[in-house]
Order: sequence, then C-alpha cells, then structure tokens
Amino acid sequence: FALGWACWKTYLGRPEADYDRCSAMTALGAALGSKEARAPEALPVLKASLALRRRYWSHDVQGILDAQANVAICLSTLRREDEALVLLRENYARQVALFGVSHKSSIASGYVL
Repeated sequence: FALGWACWKTYLGRPEADYDRCSAMTALGAALGSKEARAPEALPVLKASLALRRRYWSHDVQGILDAQANVAICLSTLRREDEALVLLRENYARQVALFGVSHKSSIASGYVL
C-alpha cells in the first residue's frame, strides 16, 4: 500500500491527461484492492483510472481491458458478483475478438471467469 500511495503522491500534481498520473492512480487502486478491508476505497480509484484510460488513451485497448478487469476483480472482492461478472464477460469477449481464443490474454481473461 505504501508504494502505491507514494506513487500517487508523486504524480498527483500532473495534468489529468498525464499517462504517469493515470498509472499511479492504477497502482494506488491495485494496492488498496489487494487488502479486502480496503476494497471499498479501491473501487472509486480503479473506476476513475478506467475512465481516464477510456477518455485519453482509447487506442490502448489492452490497457483499458486490464483496467476493466481490475474494476471487476474489486467488485468481486466486495461481493458484487453480478456486476463483476458482466465486466469480466465483456472483457473476455473483447479479448477473444481482438486477439483470438488462443492468445495468452484471452486465456487469462477466460481463466478469471
């Protein structure tokens, strides 16, 4: 958690569209989400990171899919399984459509389901 927080504090002052700032936000969300008790704090951070990726880096499909999977896993940790399953299924379908069923990313997405 300390590393995620330090990363976020380092890049907080940068513009919203700064990639390092978004990555720091993702690191903070992942650090918070790694502790079940902090998952409620992680969810808004991970959702904001996903929104930033969609807004500023829409061409980075893999980054968006990874951020979406992080949100889904956090939702699952919070016992919001229905919401998590919707995101995970969408993620898997997009991975398969982009890379094919045999690609490592597709297999990993399928495994999480």
